[in-house]
Parts: sequence; structure tokens; C-alpha cells
Amino acid sequence: MAKFGVGQSLPRAEDARLLRGEGKFTDDLAPVNAVHMYVLRSPYAHARIRSIELTAAMQSPGVVGILTGREAGEDDLGGFPSLVPGTAPDGGPNFAPPFAVIAQEVARYAGEPVAIVLAETLNQAKTAAEHVVVDYEPLPAVSSLAEAASEGAPVVWPECPGNLDALGRFGDKEAVDKAFAAASSTHGVDVRISRVAVNPIEPRTALGEWNEAEGRYELTAGVQSPHTVRSQLAACVFKIQPSKIRVQALDVGGGFGLKGIPHPELALVIWAARKLRRPVRWSSDRSEAFLSDCHARDQTSRCEIALDEDAKILALRFDGRANLGAYLSLAGMHCAQGNIGHLSGVYTIPAIYAEVRSYFTNTVPIGAYRGAGRPEALILLERVVDAAAFDLGMDPADLRRRNLIQPEQMPYETGFQYTYDSGDYPVSQSKAEDAADWTGFEERRAEALQRGKLRGIGMGHVVEIAAGMMDEMGSIEIEADGSVTISTGFHNHGQGQETTMRQLVSEFLSVTPENIRVKPCDTDVQPFGFGSVGSRAAAVGGALIKTIAEKIIEKSKIVAAAILETESTEIDFLDGTFTAHSTNKTATLAEVAALAHQPMGLPQGMEGGLAHKQMSRPVGPTFPNGCHICEVEIDPETGLTEFVGYWVCEDVGRSINPMIVAGQMHGGVVQGLGQILGEFIEFNSEGQLQTGSFMDYQMPRAIDMPMINTISHNVPSPNNPMGIKGAGESGTVGALPAGLNAVCSALQPLGIRHFDMPATPSRIWKAIEEAGGLDAIGTQAASA
Repeated sequence: MAKFGVGQSLPRAEDARLLRGEGKFTDDLAPVNAVHMYVLRSPYAHARIRSIELTAAMQSPGVVGILTGREAGEDDLGGFPSLVPGTAPDGGPNFAPPFAVIAQEVARYAGEPVAIVLAETLNQAKTAAEHVVVDYEPLPAVSSLAEAASEGAPVVWPECPGNLDALGRFGDKEAVDKAFAAASSTHGVDVRISRVAVNPIEPRTALGEWNEAEGRYELTAGVQSPHTVRSQLAACVFKIQPSKIRVQALDVGGGFGLKGIPHPELALVIWAARKLRRPVRWSSDRSEAFLSDCHARDQTSRCEIALDEDAKILALRFDGRANLGAYLSLAGMHCAQGNIGHLSGVYTIPAIYAEVRSYFTNTVPIGAYRGAGRPEALILLERVVDAAAFDLGMDPADLRRRNLIQPEQMPYETGFQYTYDSGDYPVSQSKAEDAADWTGFEERRAEALQRGKLRGIGMGHVVEIAAGMMDEMGSIEIEADGSVTISTGFHNHGQGQETTMRQLVSEFLSVTPENIRVKPCDTDVQPFGFGSVGSRAAAVGGALIKTIAEKIIEKSKIVAAAILETESTEIDFLDGTFTAHSTNKTATLAEVAALAHQPMGLPQGMEGGLAHKQMSRPVGPTFPNGCHICEVEIDPETGLTEFVGYWVCEDVGRSINPMIVAGQMHGGVVQGLGQILGEFIEFNSEGQLQTGSFMDYQMPRAIDMPMINTISHNVPSPNNPMGIKGAGESGTVGALPAGLNAVCSALQPLGIRHFDMPATPSRIWKAIEEAGGLDAIGTQAASA
């Protein structure tokens, strides 16, 4: 283990500048002559645009231009496509309308752009927008899954009658039906997974410029995947070569999947910049974000399991409904059904059959959010396991233990899409149970009841796919002074990637972190990349950096041979020093780098410098996993839910920086528990957003969260040379089922078998009152 390398809990290098206010975010950029863009958005969830009158607005002070769907049509602007295909109910391809950058004839959700106003100041642009007169013809709207699926519901797209866009069928229906028919018992649960807003600390922002000399667009934006944004803008919106667009990301204040999805404003700022031949700035405010950021989750599903007489799972049946919103975002269909394989969970389930119906509604499109389909699948699985335990009067931990995949079965083919690489699920559960004092819970429940409180405990296993998406490119350059510059397609947006990338380089090249520079992600610097999504940066990046470093060391040995007067095959590299076997002469990496930058001193025909760039392909996906346990206490008089304890035993394969891994777990758990506690996006029947500010939308606060205790039981992955699995999303994926199971556990003594999120005080209080209050506990115990 190197002093600054893999396995060390080094302080985050990026924090020094960020905490001193020295970070550089997109909104900090204010080019000379830049104008501000204000987006005029549809007030209707569904309306035909008859006309737009701009005369008065154009005469408003400071206005330099207004663009609408008419100009977009004249310039043949396209939209962002869905990258995940689906199957229509008739068996053909699903209808996949591109995510429009500006409405041209019909607005399909409240908040869809209908015009952009460009002015010298933002206030001038806002004032002018009030004078834009749009003649709307309101149309019937559908704003929920229940409405979308109902007979005679308003249609979002004429090309998709009934609003049912895709029907995915997965697994073996015949085998599942047979298993259910032969089962000793069957158990089911209906779960509503609330729609949520992502709300990163830095709202979405963009700066568009037109480079007249080179004839190309330049976009600086807070995005997770600059290369993906460039390819979608080029191929689908502007229909030009990718080299005609440059995208760069500076500091980014949180992404969580939201900023991995191209949004309309990214296209609008560079389109306007070319039209005006001036830089164009845009930053979303929080109210605008609620209206226009892609939302997440929003599914209602039923899950059933069949058990034999020993409570072994024989089969699982799943029937899901997913809301797509008005358009298919880049990841919308992926969230609906792309991660359906997670229904296998950590259990041996011989047969699974799932159907997923995906519907259009007049709401902002659904996109990726920490987990992107994984929490939606696993919360159903873990809830039905708890429900079955309740029905049978079993300890939920015991029911899980009987069905866990064993470590000697790894790699384990689930028979339902995935083959798990490694893991020891029984040990993870055992460690989590011990840390949480699972066996002592009933005493704590009884003590709480004496105080007039309801106490519950919930367990949730997580296993999730990571690090399996796409190739990645990177480069390492060693300067003449021995310092190192690294560039990849990954981008830091709060998860400490600058630090971990430095640690990887330090591990392989023995360079101290302060002598390692990580370049911001820029398509002009690195021609290809897939970005920081899907918990892939550590595993894919670790393998990539290791490979590049080995190539540089190989070349360095040839240079070192000239210094050490021997053959390159006779040289070892260790701890930053090259040593000749026969003479014990040594040369440091810095000395070798200095010579490498003096071509006259190099062997004949050798290229100067020490640098290497290459593309790397993952061997296969990894599967981070863990066992989460959450404990809650509910006050029946107020309905207030308090998280009183949280424990997670995680398996990330190998930790580059254990402190950062723990931080990722903490952050992920908070986002999961936040959704359980109160996060909920709601529309009325006309498609109007009812939870459009932090006054209405309950974000988790520090005071709401418990102490989060993390334990590790890492089993290295065989699918990459570092053994790394990933850590970015499993905290959220595990927290949702563990948190909801804990709430349901607290309410079960009242005879309440299931309670849907969010656990707001009013909803909890109402459920308790309808069950008869605390007096119902004695009645339930007597009947049992």
C-alpha cells in the first residue's frame, strides 16, 4: 500500500479550493458582451400554441432577441433521443418522440419551453417575457399513472393511443405460474414509489458561445457526461459533426444522474449564441428547476412471491406501471425497465416473470436519479419479503437468511439477466445484524411502547449493477519536472473523484498527490468518454489508469536504460525509482522524465516525452452489495417519524479511499431516507405542479437523519484488475427498502401490513387513527 495510494483515507484534495470559495462553476463565467437567457415556459400541461406575439416584448429595454419554436423549425432543430428501446404492446418498436428542446406546435407539460428571451440583464429578459403574448388552446391533460391508464383518458401523443408506450415482458411466465400453483404459500404487496425531484445544490446552468473563427459551437455546462452531451447535440439536435461542438464541464455542484441527461437549455444557449454572435448565459433558479428538471421514480407495482413449506422462494411475479412523462428522456425507458434484472436481489429465486407497462403523461419527463431503476426493483422485492414474513409470523432476517445466495456459488447466474461477480451476502447480513443488535429489538420495541411510541426495524439487501457501461478513454502525461497531468472522460461533481484519481496515479507511479493535476472534463482535451454515471468511475477508471501507467513505465524503462547504462529488461520500477539489476544504479521518475523531454539524448528514433493515451473496455459489470438496517420511532399523537439508527455492511470490492466510500454511503442513505420521509412531487388533475418549492417539497435536513454506521466486508471483483466494484449508488438503493420496511414494521402491531411512502406526519397519523390508535395493539395481539 503506497503512502498516498489505494486504501488510504486521504482528505479530499478538491475541498481546499471549494471551501475557500475558489471553485470555478459555470455561472462564475461572465464573458464580455454576454447576454442572459430567460426561458418562457408553458403554463399549461397540454395546449396547442396558436400564435406568439413578440412586438411589445422586442421593444422592451435591453432585449436583443427572442426565439420561438418557429425559428427552431426553420433551423431544423431536433430533440434528444431515448437511448433505450422498448417494445410496443403490439410487439413492434415503441413510439419514441425525441425530448424536444422547444415546443413548436403543442406544449405537453407545464414548464416546457415555448420561447427564449435574450437581454443584456436577466431582469430585463424576465420583464420582456411578461410582454410575450402566447395564444394557447388548452387541451385535456393526464397527470398520473392511474389517469393515463384509465379508459377514455386524454392522449398525450396521437401516435400512442391509450398512452401505453411500451410493454416489457421478462422471464419465464410458464415456470412462474407452475411454481405458484404448487406453492405452500403465496404473498403479495402493492407499492407506490413516489415521484421525486433531484435538487442538486447547484441548479442546472449553461454558457453558450459561437466560435466564428472555427465555425463551431462551444458549451460550458454543469454536466456529468460532456461527451454524451456533445454527441447528442451534434447528431440529434443540430445534425452536424461532433467536432463542430465543444463541451466542457468545470466544477459541478452535484449531479446524481440529473446532469447526465441532456436538457433543452443546453441546446438553446448555443443555438442563441450563434444567432446573436454573442455569448449566452443561463442559470436555473430553484422554482424553474422543479418545473423543468427531469423528475425520477414514479412507479406503482405489485410483487408476489411463492414459498415452499420451508419458506424457500420458489418464484417471483412482478407487474409494474412506470410513468415516462411527456417525452422519453435519454434514460427514461432505462429507469422504467432497463434495470428490471435487480428483481433477483441477493436470493436464489428459481423462476421470475415480470411485466412492465410504461405510460406517457403530461408531466416533465422522467430521468435517471441515484440508482436509476435499481431502487424501484429492489424496494418491491424487499417489501414482499417483509410482507411474507409478517404473514407467516417469521423473523424477516430469518426468511432472508434461508434464501441468500451463498459465497461458494459465485459467480452466480441468476437466470434473470445478470451474473453476479462476487460477494458474501450471509456475512454482510450477519455483520449488519450484530452492529444493529437485531436480536435485542423486541425489548426496544416494548420500551418504546411504554413511552407511547411505535418502534420499527427494517432490513434491506442491495445488489446493483455498476461499472458495466461503455468504453472509456484517458491519458497520463509526465512533465519534465516529474509532475503528472491526468485526463479522462470522468468528471467530478462532488463525489471526490479528483482525490481518488490522484490516489490511483500515486499508487502506480509513486508520485505525491500535490504533483498530480486532474484536468477538467473537456471534449477538446479528451476526444471520447462516457462520463461519471452508473458508479463506474472507480472500477473502470482504476483499470484504465493502471493500464496507462504500465505503458508509461514500460517506455520509462527504455529511457532509464540510457541513464543507467544497461538494458531496459534489466530495470525494475519500485516506489518511484528505477533500479538496474546488475549495478544497483538508480534513477528517479523525475530524472527519467527530464531526459525524456530532451529528444537529443534519447535512443535513436525514440519519440520524446512521457505520455500515453488509450481506450479501455471493462471486462464486465460489477455488483456492489450490502445489507442495510434502519430503526425508526413514530409518535402516534403527531405522526412524526424519527430515524433512530442506521447500519450498513457494504461490499464495494476494494476501497480506493475508505473515507470517501463512507461519505458516499452516508450521502446515498440520506437521499433514500429523504424519499421515505417526505420527498414527493405531486401534480393536480390539470397537470399543475403542487410541490414546486422547498415550502411544499420536503427535503431531508441533518436533524432528520440518524447516525449512519458503516461496516465493510469487501470481496474483490474478478471483473477488473483492481477488484473495485463501485460505491456511488448502493447507499440510496439500500436505504429505500430498509427505511420503508422500518416504517411498516413500526405500524404492523396495529395490523397495518403495508404503508406507502412518503411517511409524512399527516399520512402516518391518519393511518394510525384509521387502525384504531395504540388501543388497537392489544386487539391485534389477542386476535393473533
